[in-house]
Amino acid sequence: MSEGKRFQLGTIGALSLSVVSSVSIVICNKALISTLGFTFATTLTSWHLLVTFCSLHVALWMKLFEHKPFDPRAVMGFGILNGTSIGLLNLSLGFNSVGFYQMTKLAIIPCTVFLETVFFRKQFSRNVQFSLVILLLGVGIATVTDLQLNVLGCVLSLLAVVTTCVAQIMTNTIQKKFKVSSTQLLYQSCPYQAITLFITGPFVDRLLTNQNVFAFKYTRLVLVFIVLSCLISVSVNFSTFLVIGKTSPVTYQVLGHLKTCLVLAFGYSLLHDPFSWRNIIGILVAVVGMILYSYCCTLENQQKGSEASAQLSQAKESESDPLISVENGTSILTDSGVPKAPVWSSDKDLHA
Repeated sequence: MSEGKRFQLGTIGALSLSVVSSVSIVICNKALISTLGFTFATTLTSWHLLVTFCSLHVALWMKLFEHKPFDPRAVMGFGILNGTSIGLLNLSLGFNSVGFYQMTKLAIIPCTVFLETVFFRKQFSRNVQFSLVILLLGVGIATVTDLQLNVLGCVLSLLAVVTTCVAQIMTNTIQKKFKVSSTQLLYQSCPYQAITLFITGPFVDRLLTNQNVFAFKYTRLVLVFIVLSCLISVSVNFSTFLVIGKTSPVTYQVLGHLKTCLVLAFGYSLLHDPFSWRNIIGILVAVVGMILYSYCCTLENQQKGSEASAQLSQAKESESDPLISVENGTSILTDSGVPKAPVWSSDKDLHA
């Protein structure tokens, strides 16, 4: 099997794992929060990260992956930033209406595109931009309801969007810069994320719910769902880093909106949540946008691959026949006047 096909299969597997695990944990947490009354989301997230780190430590002990230390300041900064973004998203939900919170999540994609365009000179074709507009329109129709604005909520939402975008871009950048896998990055950053949320979680939850997480009555059923949620979170956290590393932050956000639509559809079909034609139309439009985005990215990747192959074959022809290089004006003369074949660089990081 060629390297390209293995990469595609790995990407499909990462996307599938992310969808299944995310939808599963939403269902579990919905039962935990809505039915059992455990509303301490930030503290629960810190427990998720602690269990994830312990699981990865066991995997390291079993030699399932190799520990690869790199710049500790980058790891610490990334971990704290990631933990902060999670806390800010929870605060944004607490101090805003559900409709405005959904608008905040929609704003992450255009913000990520803007940051990657300005700071990383990454270009998004008009077809990709058009598909993203359709996707965001569909998700907006399906999820955004009332829009109640307040100053504190707007500030928290703005901070949540910026920190989330930067953290996800850093996930992709760090993996490529230091040549670490998603597992290696998650293992090293997990403690900083967990500590950040473990310290701030009880205060954030008390601010949002006016309840004390330590005074909550933990029944056996509540503990079972907490343990189940923590176990599923291992797959969620791993697949998040895996998807961003194999694709891009924008693709991960597109996948996130697909998961939102799936959760809405599941809630209607199995949990009999309130649903309307507006939700159905919005989900269908969002799915069309997602399909267009995937199609456009696939075409662009194939085009880049063809261009890289053409450059490589042209370079080989130039090496085998120096006269071709001279005729094309691409020869490089050394001090002795002997022509050298040109050095071609192919972009191997072909991602959406």
